Amino acid sequence: MMNKKIISCFAIALSIVSFSSCEPEVKKDPEIKTVVEEKPVIPVLEHTIVATLPHDTTAFTEGLLIHDNKLFESTGSPDHMPQLKSVFGIVDWKTGKLDVKGELDKKTFPFGEGIVILKNKLYQVTYQNQTGFIYDAKTFKKIGQFNYSNKEGWGLTTDGTNIIMSDGTNNLTYFDPKEMKVLKVLAVSENGYATDALNELEYINGFIYANIWMTGYVVKIDPASGKVLAKINFTPISYQMRNLHPNTLEMNGIAFDSIADKIYVTGKLWPTIYQVNFPH
Repeated sequence: MMNKKIISCFAIALSIVSFSSCEPEVKKDPEIKTVVEEKPVIPVLEHTIVATLPHDTTAFTEGLLIHDNKLFESTGSPDHMPQLKSVFGIVDWKTGKLDVKGELDKKTFPFGEGIVILKNKLYQVTYQNQTGFIYDAKTFKKIGQFNYSNKEGWGLTTDGTNIIMSDGTNNLTYFDPKEMKVLKVLAVSENGYATDALNELEYINGFIYANIWMTGYVVKIDPASGKVLAKINFTPISYQMRNLHPNTLEMNGIAFDSIADKIYVTGKLWPTIYQVNFPH
């Protein structure tokens, strides 16, 4: 009886093992790892204030540049500020007042925008008239007029060969200065996203710098790719201006003196022009 019992138990155990071995193997799903692509961090360039200069608090700044050691400025005239005029001229370094060299007829062209000087000619664009003007840069006599298809004209600069215009979008339009025909349109982006509201422009050592409308930021743009390479945060200066002058509006205006290696910034109705420095 004992042997039969042992044999029986052995048979039961063997059958259990056999039954277990026939069970399908349960496979675990492979572990799925989510890879998040990290966007490169756009560096913020540190800046210092070198000096302060006076600025006309009635100047609704649209363009700023240095030419022949003179600071040129152009202004606009919004509908809600009928006392302002669309003019351009030379800023007095000591008083900040504008020695007006040209003025737009407000009835025909109510809002002037950016200016640039290239090869002894001064170019000026208008806000929504799709019209620009060319002046002799010495006599300031109007010598030409041109049109563009951009819905709006904002800032102007030059790379020494072409005229470059912003229009409030993320696009920069390159013009042939001889006939003011479009050569190309450069789309500006930061980490793959359009950088809109490009405003006043300045070309500094091979790169385009642009004010971002309604902010205290200036961005550094690679003219080959359109990518934003760096930013400068002037927001603290903007806040300071609002404390000093209640009518102060957004920052707008950046000028580079390539001979003296000096950079100037200001804003609409600001009481101050700042000479600043940042890696450039």
